[in-house]
Amino acid sequence: MVSLSKGQTVSLEKSSATPLTKVVMGLGWDAKKKKALFGLVKMSQDIDLDASCIVFDKNKKMLDTVWFRQLKSKDGSIQHRGDNRTGEGEGDDEQIVVDLPAVSAQANSLVFVVNSFSGQTFDEIENASCRLVDHQTNNELAKYSLTGSGSHTAQIMAKLSRDGKGWQMTAIGEQASGRTFQDLLPAVVKCL
Repeated sequence: MVSLSKGQTVSLEKSSATPLTKVVMGLGWDAKKKKALFGLVKMSQDIDLDASCIVFDKNKKMLDTVWFRQLKSKDGSIQHRGDNRTGEGEGDDEQIVVDLPAVSAQANSLVFVVNSFSGQTFDEIENASCRLVDHQTNNELAKYSLTGSGSHTAQIMAKLSRDGKGWQMTAIGEQASGRTFQDLLPAVVKCL
């Protein structure tokens, strides 16, 4: 497993004889406990973060999106496993599965973003990270911590892009503001 820092890139080509065919982008987070009653009691809150995948061609034209309102790409190669509205639970709170060989030949970049649909800022979120997992073996290929708390409501997490040898992942980690992926498009295009 590779732990990525902002701006780092890692190849997704497997060193074994079996090629990497399916990957899972997982998003996990917890809501910070809020202090109440003179700071003595901590109360939990619900925070609705949403993971989305935006598909671009080599000319930076958006081809498709996968998000909580469209759980599958038009070609069926990318699938969102469902919306978690609270951050409750262990492990990944939301997952997007990508069947790499089935991704349209027109697609050059897949950009993964996270946004607070409920409007809370990242100051209210802790333990946030995205990770890329080999679907077949469940081995973690790369992990990126979304530790930058602040007054932003969204983050451009990472992108998968094609190079001459296959796919690679780049950790982006750019802060943004918006409640859905549409709000983030101008900032996302700058990261391509």
